[in-house]
Amino acid sequence: MSYTTIDLEILERKAILTLNRPQAMNAMDAKMMQELADCLEKLHEQPDVQILIVKGEGRAFSAGGDIKMMLGADGAVDFEVLMSYITRFAKAYYTLPMLTIAQVHGAAAGLAFSLALASDVIVAEESAKLAMNFIGIGLVPDGGGHFFMKERLGVAKAKQLIWEGKVMEAQEALAQGLVDHIVPDGAATAVVDQLVGKMLASPIAAMLETKQILHAEKLPELERILQAEAKSQAKMHGTKDHQEGITAFVEKRQPNFIGQ
Repeated sequence: MSYTTIDLEILERKAILTLNRPQAMNAMDAKMMQELADCLEKLHEQPDVQILIVKGEGRAFSAGGDIKMMLGADGAVDFEVLMSYITRFAKAYYTLPMLTIAQVHGAAAGLAFSLALASDVIVAEESAKLAMNFIGIGLVPDGGGHFFMKERLGVAKAKQLIWEGKVMEAQEALAQGLVDHIVPDGAATAVVDQLVGKMLASPIAAMLETKQILHAEKLPELERILQAEAKSQAKMHGTKDHQEGITAFVEKRQPNFIGQ
């Protein structure tokens, strides 16, 4: 499997998937979304791999969706196609017959935060910044963001954090239950390696059965939410508030939302 925006390394019983657009803080453009969908679906055909680590190259895990793509700066983008890629990779990741670990440093924002939250275990460095910040550009979470936030927080708290869209320090995210481990800056790889070693020395087949039982029960709900997110995102994509949000982001100013 060869890709241009991600790297996949398979090392016997574990695999490492690296988001690899460091010049753009690993922002997810259409190509990365497609490659993530293709890669995660193909990983279902790797029965010997029992653990998948997802991380980012360079200064960040990922800044989320590529704003330039949303502005059309990189050419015309079919919105329905984008949402189909997002739906595919979110579902493929959630149903992987592997234990998944998100290794987060720097920013994990928007769609990238949805991806991290879909993981079985999230390890974040102390200086990491985490944000479900779709609201800042007049959108709703996608990539199953509503589902994964609700799973960790419950409905009431999930709504509040989605609406607030704040950037959280790692310690606050830990206190909220949105990450599982905080480690010193630069130590994430070593700590994740230790976790992987412990998992591989455990009866991991039984652990994977538990994951399958619990996720199979929830999969229909995730599928409904992904469908609803795609529908809502298409609706929000055409609003004045969304256009104002992304324009203000690029111009580095506060947006002036009007509720339309």
